[in-house]
Amino acid sequence: MVKRTSSWPAIAAAAVAWNAWLDLNLYTRLPWLGLIMAAAILRARGLTSHLLPLAAGFKQSKFRPQGREGAQAKLEGFCQVLEEALSLAHKDLDRLVLARELMSRVTKECRSNSKLPGLVELFLSRPLVTGPLAAKLLKVTPKAVDLMLTQLGGALPRELTGRTRYRAWGIV
Repeated sequence: MVKRTSSWPAIAAAAVAWNAWLDLNLYTRLPWLGLIMAAAILRARGLTSHLLPLAAGFKQSKFRPQGREGAQAKLEGFCQVLEEALSLAHKDLDRLVLARELMSRVTKECRSNSKLPGLVELFLSRPLVTGPLAAKLLKVTPKAVDLMLTQLGGALPRELTGRTRYRAWGIV
């Protein structure tokens, strides 16, 4: 089905591929696996530069495949899922822009040789950053990464504050 829709617009091809996934009925309790495939199609076609959070959009939407819907109902359901996913992605983008703005205010006061601006860009450019990875890419020690996080202080997004600051943002 994916090859057959290769000349179609990306969203239509992803919707038809998800419909075909549901028709195969391989994993009835895991419809989000088909959504990962649909997101991969959107990414491969150049519509997004990352995997769109279609599974999160599925959780937010009211559409639940029962197996007895027609193709049109499934495609409309995919459009609802896509709309919710785009809404969630837009909220995440707004949150990241705000986080960048707040953290850039702190980095303006840094010395010219500070690695803090590099740490901020690293966090905002990657979905998962570990302490050792940040230390290796910035060529500092893991302790220096901890000190830079402390230096950001109130500018840190809520995901990086408190006990869960390392796990929620993706810093391990």
